[in-house]
Amino acid sequence: MGIVNQDNITGVVIDSLGKHGGVTGRQREIMTSLVKHLHAFIKDVKLQHSEFLGACDYLARAGKLCDDNRQEFILLGDILGVEVLVDMMTNPIEGNESESTVLGPFYRENPPVLPKGASTIQKHFENEETAYFEGYVKDEHGSGIAGVTLDVWEDAPNGVYENLDPDQPEYNLRGRFETDENGHYAFVAVRPVPYPIPDDETAGELLRFMGHHPNRPGHMHFIISKDGYRPLISQIYDADSKWLDDDSVFAVKESLIGQFKPAPKELGTDLHFEFDFVLKDSAGAQAVAAE
Repeated sequence: MGIVNQDNITGVVIDSLGKHGGVTGRQREIMTSLVKHLHAFIKDVKLQHSEFLGACDYLARAGKLCDDNRQEFILLGDILGVEVLVDMMTNPIEGNESESTVLGPFYRENPPVLPKGASTIQKHFENEETAYFEGYVKDEHGSGIAGVTLDVWEDAPNGVYENLDPDQPEYNLRGRFETDENGHYAFVAVRPVPYPIPDDETAGELLRFMGHHPNRPGHMHFIISKDGYRPLISQIYDADSKWLDDDSVFAVKESLIGQFKPAPKELGTDLHFEFDFVLKDSAGAQAVAAE
C-alpha cells in the first residue's frame, strides 16, 4: 500500500523497486541498501526539513563547481574517506602487489608522452628541489615488465596543480613514460610539497563542518597500466613530509612511503627517489574480486 507513515515508509519505497520496469539484481541490491541506510540515518539524527533543503542546495552548488579542472564530488568523497574505501574494496591485496590509493580530483587525460629519463618540469620555482625518480615495475614473481605505461602528475612547488594555476604552462609536472626492456622507469620532476586541497567552496564547508583541516602530505601520483595486468592507481609519499599521519583525504598507506636522498652528481638533480611497483596479472585480480 502506498499510504505511508514513519513506520512503513522504508518498506513502501523498497517494495516499489521494479514495479514499473525491470531492474537488475545489482540495482535492487544497491537501491535496497541505500534506502535502508539513508532512512535509518534520517531517523537517527532526526533530520529537519530545513536541513534537508540545505543539503539539496549544498549538492546543487557542488555540482556547479564541477568542470574539466575540478571534480567537486570526488573531492567530497575523498574528504569523507569514501574514495579510499571504495578503492580498497575494488582492488583487494592478496599477495605482494603494490597497494593502490585514490585517484583524486586533479587528474588530466592525455599528458605528453616523454622518453625515459625526461623532465616533466616546464616552469621553475625559486624554492623547488629537482628530483630523479626511478625504479622497476615488476610482476608478482619479481621479473621486470617491459612496455608498462606510467602516467605521473604532481603539484608544483607553490602547492598548486597546473590545471588550477593560470601561471603554469599546460601539463606542467605531468607526463607519460614507458618502462624499458627490464621494466625500469625514470623521469625528472620536483619534490612534491604538502598543500591544502581547495577549501574555498563546498569542500571547505564540509571540512569546517567536520572540524578537519585541508592539508595533504607531499606525494607523486601514478597510473600504471599494461594489457594483461590490473591497472594500478596509486601515490608515493615523501617520508619527511608533514601531514603523513593526518592526511585530509585519508589516503596514505605505509607501503607507499619512500625516502628522498641526495642525488649522485651524474643525475643532475638535487634529489634521488627510488621506488618499485608490483603489478598483479588480470586473471589473478579477477579471481580475487570474484571471491
